[in-house]
Amino acid sequence: MCLLTLTLPACAQAPAPPSKPVPPPIAAQPGAEPQPAAQGGVNFSVWLRGLKAEARSRGVSEATLDRAFRDVTPNPRVVELDRRQPEFTSTFWGYFNRAVSEDRIRDGRAMLARHGALLNRISAQTGVPAAVLVAFWGVETNYGGNLGGFNVIEALATLAHDGRRGAFFREQLLTALEIIDQGHISPDAMAGSWAGAMGQMQFMPTTFRDHAVDADGDGRKDIWGDLTDAFGSGANFLADLGWRSDQIWGRQVRLAPGFDLTQSDLDIRKPLAEWAALGVLRADGGPLPVVPGMTASLLLPAGHEGPAFLVYDNFRVIMRWNNSSFYALAVGQLSDRIAGGGPLVGAFDRDPAPLRHLEVRELQQLLNLLGLEAGPIDGLVGPGTRAAIRRFQAAQGVPADGHADPALLSHVRRVAGGSASN
Repeated sequence: MCLLTLTLPACAQAPAPPSKPVPPPIAAQPGAEPQPAAQGGVNFSVWLRGLKAEARSRGVSEATLDRAFRDVTPNPRVVELDRRQPEFTSTFWGYFNRAVSEDRIRDGRAMLARHGALLNRISAQTGVPAAVLVAFWGVETNYGGNLGGFNVIEALATLAHDGRRGAFFREQLLTALEIIDQGHISPDAMAGSWAGAMGQMQFMPTTFRDHAVDADGDGRKDIWGDLTDAFGSGANFLADLGWRSDQIWGRQVRLAPGFDLTQSDLDIRKPLAEWAALGVLRADGGPLPVVPGMTASLLLPAGHEGPAFLVYDNFRVIMRWNNSSFYALAVGQLSDRIAGGGPLVGAFDRDPAPLRHLEVRELQQLLNLLGLEAGPIDGLVGPGTRAAIRRFQAAQGVPADGHADPALLSHVRRVAGGSASN
């Protein structure tokens, strides 16, 4: 469930998990030696003794500890992946084109037909539509084709010992040991992503602990090889997060000419009747369906020249699975396509050039120079940077969509250069 923010590795995640997508396993370079010390210079074997003592205090058996840590050493590839920073920022289209490809739509429809009886039974029990479950499955592991090639215990031990997010991964590791001790999976079979996301739906261990179910009643929660348990667990997680069976996730919409683009923000929620009064239509030009009491937010993930979406409560549920609006839009649209819906309406430039992280830092610095309060210079286009971009765009008399791209950076450079010379 994680691939992308395009950056979170675990998908069905506990609060504050790491980022994805999950890259395929890559062997360490010949001769690469694991670094034994990390947390305050503590040797791995010394650190591991303390970890095992804590696991014993939580009831994990000696036999499980012996099996789980046999031949486990820090994996330098895991540390490399955890610390790697992408050169470019992700664009909506770069993510969307991969996550909602024609191949994935075709395969998703085939999986929906193949497992329809099981999926429909789980849907009736939980209220989560079958096509939505298949869409999560597709985005997370390509319908089971990529469960991850890392030993979860080794990966989590490496990250817990490394210390950058040591407390989070230590809890994931201890929980993974409890899962093994309870007999749900053996250590050798517990495969997953480099960040410890596991199974068909890529659950972090604490997500497994809190939401996985034994849907087939065999005494084990097998989210790796048993689709009944995997789908049942995914649906149970979504239901626990608040999935509403009486609503869809959202829809593509059409905006009226001259629409106030500053209203496009996930933090702005309005009743559907209010959006309709502002001239928001269905993407095909039809009237917006209005449900009394139902609220929505407007998103322009690719700026004013891209598609517009109204998103509802279930969209926010998807974001609690993976805190990325790109991810949530991809899951929502893929579920619609798997269920037989059509593609996005409109002709769009689907291959825009992304900004480099260094260019985002430059953009933030220039916006701050202009007094527009972009906030910290961190190379991430977050709410503060988008708000500063909107202020700049409004002052320049251009559509204030808050979207960062190379054209915007060039415009800001020109204005900031003139301001500096003045």
